[in-house]
Amino acid sequence: MRLLYVEDNERLAQNTSASLRANGFAVDCVHSGEDAVHSARSYDYDAIILDLGLPDTDGISVLKAVKSVKSQVPFIICTARDSLEDRINGLDAGSDDYLVKPFDAAELLARVRAVLRRPGGALGVWLAAGNIVFDTVGRTVEVAGVQARLSRRELDLLELFMRRKGRILSKDAIENALYGFDEPPTPNAIEVATHRLRKKLGDLDANVAIHTLRGIGYFLDDDGT
Repeated sequence: MRLLYVEDNERLAQNTSASLRANGFAVDCVHSGEDAVHSARSYDYDAIILDLGLPDTDGISVLKAVKSVKSQVPFIICTARDSLEDRINGLDAGSDDYLVKPFDAAELLARVRAVLRRPGGALGVWLAAGNIVFDTVGRTVEVAGVQARLSRRELDLLELFMRRKGRILSKDAIENALYGFDEPPTPNAIEVATHRLRKKLGDLDANVAIHTLRGIGYFLDDDGT
């Protein structure tokens, strides 16, 4: 899943983005309102994390500009503005949550997951396909009760396949979901990651199959056929 993080404090942005990425999210980080609106209109994000005190504009204007064209994308405001009036204004403007700085990265992660679990959101805590169970909070995978040792990228890829089970995913769609614009994939990254994931699941006798449709994309089904 892909997040847009709008924060003008570059050190905070770096540290928080690293924590989000370590927990399975692709993160695009921008530092101004103009870049935030451009990115939000150019890419599909599962959620947007927004600071209000931006150098070129107020974050509320960014929220309204994005909501005018992508009304369903959830927002979490993360700001030093802690008055009751600020909270009310942020939530009334369309934000789904409001977090006051300083905050712990673990709390932000929990709030992101909570927003994405709401009706229409992109996230469920537990995923299942065949004999595979994926704990999206703990970032662990079990196949027939045996824990699978997967790399971060393999976990991200499996989660995407399981969330889109039975649906064809193009290479471009996979890249867009798993990689931010500051961490572009190598030309054959998807092929390599898919091959490794398929082999590891096969070694554990997972009764699912990841199919390759040459020139079209990939899909996972849970019957192994």
